[in-house]
Amino acid sequence: MRKVAALAAAVTIGAGLLTACSGGDYCGDLKNYAESAKNLDIKDSDAVGKMLDQAKSVSKSAPDDLKDDWKTVIDYAEKAQDAKGDTGKLTELAKNDGEKITPAMDAITKQAKDSCKVDLGA
Repeated sequence: MRKVAALAAAVTIGAGLLTACSGGDYCGDLKNYAESAKNLDIKDSDAVGKMLDQAKSVSKSAPDDLKDDWKTVIDYAEKAQDAKGDTGKLTELAKNDGEKITPAMDAITKQAKDSCKVDLGA
């Protein structure tokens, strides 16, 4: 069950976005992503799908050095959506792919703070 909680935390880390971004489309897209990820229930595949749509939008406007990180986030979220709320599948996803999502979100979080002046939190 802890792994499911870790999965939910990794997918929703963007929910900590605070106020307005500056710096163009990427920052605006990042803010929209954060709104879709806020209070995300990882077991709700429809909600994960909405967050996934926003993540795809952000990835298109992301700086080149973050494209791979956003691909990792999208791949992870797609697998979470495909699990359709199945706790066993979500736990397996966290076990198999959990180590990939953390460095990707760390890079995204750092860039959000540096370029958009947004603190994504821990």
